[in-house]
Amino acid sequence: MRVIISGAGQVGYNIARYIASPETSVTLIDKNRDLIQKAGESLDVRGVVGHAASPDVLDEAGAADADMLIAVTQVDEVNMMACQVAHSLFNVQTKIARVREKAFLSSRWGALFSRDHLPIDRIISPEQEVADAIHRRLQVPGAFDVINFDDGRIRLIGVTVLEDTAMTGHPLSKLASLFTDLNATIIVVVRDNKVEITHKDTVLQAGDEIYAVVDQDHLKRFLSLYGHEEDESRRVLVLGAGNIGAQLAEKLEADHIRVKLVESNKDRAEAVAERLQRSVVLHGDALDTDILTETGTSTETVVAVTNDDEVNILAALLAKRAGCQRVVSLVNKNAYGSLIGQLGIDTVVSPRSITVSSILQYIRRGRVRAVHSLPNGMGEVFELQALETSKIVGKPLAEAGLPRRVLIGGIMRGEKFVLPRADTVIEAGDQVVVFAEPDQVKKVERMFSVHLEFF
Repeated sequence: MRVIISGAGQVGYNIARYIASPETSVTLIDKNRDLIQKAGESLDVRGVVGHAASPDVLDEAGAADADMLIAVTQVDEVNMMACQVAHSLFNVQTKIARVREKAFLSSRWGALFSRDHLPIDRIISPEQEVADAIHRRLQVPGAFDVINFDDGRIRLIGVTVLEDTAMTGHPLSKLASLFTDLNATIIVVVRDNKVEITHKDTVLQAGDEIYAVVDQDHLKRFLSLYGHEEDESRRVLVLGAGNIGAQLAEKLEADHIRVKLVESNKDRAEAVAERLQRSVVLHGDALDTDILTETGTSTETVVAVTNDDEVNILAALLAKRAGCQRVVSLVNKNAYGSLIGQLGIDTVVSPRSITVSSILQYIRRGRVRAVHSLPNGMGEVFELQALETSKIVGKPLAEAGLPRRVLIGGIMRGEKFVLPRADTVIEAGDQVVVFAEPDQVKKVERMFSVHLEFF
């Protein structure tokens, strides 16, 4: 497979990092020579310096033989034009574009991105994806990450194991025998910045960050067992009324949650105030101590989504110190990742990781219904459909021959959640949630491409 990625910034670089392999040839295009050089030195990719939508540059990148173009520069118009040129001149079959401007995404202009007009197969909107991600987290108090599978009937959640819970100090095999009716599988444990895929002898400790696949109907019970019984916030302060903040406020309004926004740009504050129905929009500084102090006593949750990472982190910490129960911070820079947990911020949202996950969902071919990339390269979680032709169907999982460091987290069979055990037999039509560590993803793809006809 040959893929061209237009834009070698954080998103483009990380997509290349995930998909570049002996089976997938990747070429990166960017005007910034330094970004191309960095990618060439650290990834197995080819780099081309130039304008992402230029016919000459696309030709040099090998568009005539490319199977897919992923346009993720910072400029919507460049991304859209790159897709148009790739289609019209080089007949590239699959085209994905990152589009940030809300006007382009309006249902009123739904016919714009069609084969007869702008031939783009998939639109990725980072702001909309991030707003959705924050909204999901706010709907599940206590979770720092929430991903829906099978239309929300299965949840992948990230939670911190709190002290004074009976779930610590025991191997997972013992917990499974004690809670046989709990439909949940812990797949990953993060401790001291080290990632471990779980096994029967894994013992949880207070402070561990865990990722689990959970039956939606068992979600509250699972959270309670690990020390989380927080109530859903009914009053939220959003710092930053940009595209993310405004879209999040609209979603919270639909949930009948009281929302207050703070925006430093007066014109933007006025425009968003006219757009929202019931939310209060203030023109002010996200680091205004008077606002944050008042927030500590009147608001359960503060969400910091300005365009400045440092402001978001500091505002979240000030709000926490003022007494706010829960703080959420938008952070783009990887360098801050290892510090966030130590600072006491409850939830960190990475636009880069969310956007990469959205694109990977489209790249993983065939019967893959959804893909989520876990932070810091921990691995990927897939939702796959088992087919009748698969050799895994009709066999106990213990005999299925799954690659090492690959774990099945849950199975949805019709309306029923099936907890995977060694003797569990997968049936044709099952929706299967699978975790794979980074170096195992390609093995999973190859396995399913041959036996399950996923790809």
